[in-house]
Amino acid sequence: MAAAKKKTAKKKSTSTKKAWEKSMPAKQFDFMREVLAAPSPIGLEGAMTYGVLKPEFETFMPKKWGIHQFKGNAGIVVDTDPGNEDKPSVMVIGHADKIRMQVRSISEDGKIWINTDSFLPGVLLGHEVLLFSQDPKKPGSYRKIEGGTIEALGAIHFSEASQRTGDKGIKPEMIYVELQMHGEKPKKRLEELGIKAGDPIIFNRPIKRGFSDDTFYGAYLDNGLGCFTVIELARLLAKKPLKNVRMLFTMATHEEIGRFGATAVAGELKPDVLIGVDVNHDYDAAPNIGSKKMNTLKMGKGCTITTGAITSDYLNSLFEQACLDAGVPVQRDLSGRDTGTDAMAAALAGVDSAATSIGFPIRNMHTISETAHTGDVLASIYGLEATVRMMDGMNRGKGLTRADLQNGHARLDEVPSL
Repeated sequence: MAAAKKKTAKKKSTSTKKAWEKSMPAKQFDFMREVLAAPSPIGLEGAMTYGVLKPEFETFMPKKWGIHQFKGNAGIVVDTDPGNEDKPSVMVIGHADKIRMQVRSISEDGKIWINTDSFLPGVLLGHEVLLFSQDPKKPGSYRKIEGGTIEALGAIHFSEASQRTGDKGIKPEMIYVELQMHGEKPKKRLEELGIKAGDPIIFNRPIKRGFSDDTFYGAYLDNGLGCFTVIELARLLAKKPLKNVRMLFTMATHEEIGRFGATAVAGELKPDVLIGVDVNHDYDAAPNIGSKKMNTLKMGKGCTITTGAITSDYLNSLFEQACLDAGVPVQRDLSGRDTGTDAMAAALAGVDSAATSIGFPIRNMHTISETAHTGDVLASIYGLEATVRMMDGMNRGKGLTRADLQNGHARLDEVPSL
């Protein structure tokens, strides 16, 4: 009997865990994998925005919500109150574009020389990739080429002694895609397939569960995770919509080359509040940066909020208070001139918005084995939900006002001395 009581008590304790403390459900994890796996290199983000996210939004969004689409990019914005300029608006942004590699040239022996963009050359070697090329007879009609790998040296036997010892590294101009072409005129045969300069190349590495509890790894957590967070926030709010705040759930493009997609969208829709959602670094586990004395950010310890740059102290205080009230763990990061995320979009567009950047610490950023903790992702989702619901209930249930943002600036001249 005593054993039975103990078992019941344990079950009760487990059931009281908050949503962000639990393991991510399998169905939700599978959807996250689908988002991150969408082939959406910079400039060709439609696979994620139109192929995965837009159809998913349409399965749960209320009829009064609308979707904005754009001429110059494949970004989308799901709007909870289209056209209502009277309500304060909150834009929450994830970016759908993935760092891509690009075909530079093809040599006579069939090597496809590429640009490595924002990847360290050394992290690319040996990994499988997808190459997307257009039908030479039908420009704009893409085909997928699988089976390619990234190479540089060919074999250790052909490398310099300094490369074998690690004294000399891999240079970007040494990187090529190996499609195993052999026989006569491999260059001509590749060109006849339509492969040409500018064709995008991405890693072929969907995420997997990690060895340690609640971890996962794979390519392109940066920044399908931001898009996943935004749509999961929308899913929660669709079940119990806000009354006083207009939400703009945004899936932006071109972030990795300058935040251009989010800047265009912010310039068009002019949100009152703008929150960028993007990956951050696990500084505590990062190798070789001890001398930089970085602030403490740890994977598995909650979402992150950025201070400095153009971030709004008032908005940050709302987020931190909402998370404190809801018990959501938050870690503070800092920036200098630039957050490095879509939180800069309004400032870059010349739009007056209160802005900040929310994220999750990951390891191995811009590699094929980016690593994260599902608890941090869930903390960002529920932290954002707590924040916008707090905004909705401010001023005795009338909601956040633009005057709150205008008059909420901190006055350090009025603070007391300790």
